[in-house]
Amino acid sequence: MNSAKVKKYSISDLSKEFDITTRTIRFYEDQGLLSPTRKGQTRIYSHGDRVRLKLILRGKRLGFSLAETGRIFELYDHDKTSATQLKTMMSIISEKKAHLKQQLDDIKIVLDELENLEESCEKTLSNIRVG
Repeated sequence: MNSAKVKKYSISDLSKEFDITTRTIRFYEDQGLLSPTRKGQTRIYSHGDRVRLKLILRGKRLGFSLAETGRIFELYDHDKTSATQLKTMMSIISEKKAHLKQQLDDIKIVLDELENLEESCEKTLSNIRVG
């Protein structure tokens, strides 16, 4: 591919595209998740950096920590066949699902307790009105 045809992005391009602050992008860079080239003080992001940023944001939305995302990126960088990456991803997904199921169970318990408390308050209130 001709290098003139390779798409490059500025930090403001990515900030606008993904509706995040430039500070957030610099933070991901500080965490080692993005590695833009530099031309003086200007950061120049590649298509690969753009894809990584998209994956970071998707992972964040799914509850992945930046450390987990970084671990997946590391595995991919070392094993382009991605078998290890996929196994790691499946393990992380399994952990996330178990955690979310536990949270859901906890929420159901709290909702039941709140329902019981609400019923008790309604009974007490009706007794006060009657009495």
